[in-house]
Amino acid sequence: MTKPETQIKSYLEYLGTEKNYSKHTIKSYQRQIIKTLNDCDESINKGWQKLDIHHFRTLIAKWHRGGLSPRSIHQRLSALRGLYNFLIREQQADSNPLTSLRAPKMGRKLPRDIEIDEIFQLLDNMPKNTSLAIRDHAILELLYSSGLRLAELAGLDLFNIDFSDNCVQVIGKGNKTRRSPVGSKALSALKDWLNERALIAKVEETAVFVSQRGTRLSHRAIQQRLKYWGQQLGLTTPVHPHKLRHSFATHMLEASGDLRAVQEMLGHANLSTTQIYTHLDFQHLANVYDSAHPRAKSKKK
Repeated sequence: MTKPETQIKSYLEYLGTEKNYSKHTIKSYQRQIIKTLNDCDESINKGWQKLDIHHFRTLIAKWHRGGLSPRSIHQRLSALRGLYNFLIREQQADSNPLTSLRAPKMGRKLPRDIEIDEIFQLLDNMPKNTSLAIRDHAILELLYSSGLRLAELAGLDLFNIDFSDNCVQVIGKGNKTRRSPVGSKALSALKDWLNERALIAKVEETAVFVSQRGTRLSHRAIQQRLKYWGQQLGLTTPVHPHKLRHSFATHMLEASGDLRAVQEMLGHANLSTTQIYTHLDFQHLANVYDSAHPRAKSKKK
């Protein structure tokens, strides 16, 4: 009989070596599964394969009473479903008891996007009188231009920028590589920054965005600089990387109505992930539908 702790260890190793999950994601899965293990009754001593749907219904009720949000419960169940699928693959479990389990409904909660006029207020009024201001302007332009995640932007290297093809190559979730188009304003801001970067960066440093010390700029530093500029330029909406990505997605969808294209640009594996943006401007989508669908309009009498 394989101990549940051993099964967890094997699963986490599988996520890293075969699924290429990031260290951050693996730690999150580990945290969720260990919390579940600690909440289980004595049945768990015989291994995860001995638990059934009734055990997990009891656990969900316990988590809900304890104040765990529906979103957190969903995250926990997602990690557990992956564990069971792995155990089935390794012939350590016959079935996944979570397959038909219904979790609490989640409300759709998305950060408020930054209005287009505020985006222009931010990007067009940033001073460019110092190297750091030029760098920060390039960061903001690129985040809004291409809808990059914070980790994708921070991880950019010099060889990832293709000025001839107007795009950047980024490594997204699951170590998946994609090419993201970059607009003319962002390309111009990047060129300005690269001229300044040459005077700051250490010789061996490959990162596009570097600190005053010449080394790769941290996630935290990027977040702080965006917050700083939002406050300096009087925006009513707090500025942070994910909000710029969210604004990019919303504004692109409003202008194009092309859900598939926005999915590709965001690097979403599933269209359902991108669809959360559609309710933000349903009237626009309804207008697109009315003008495009051959049977949407009634014939004039």
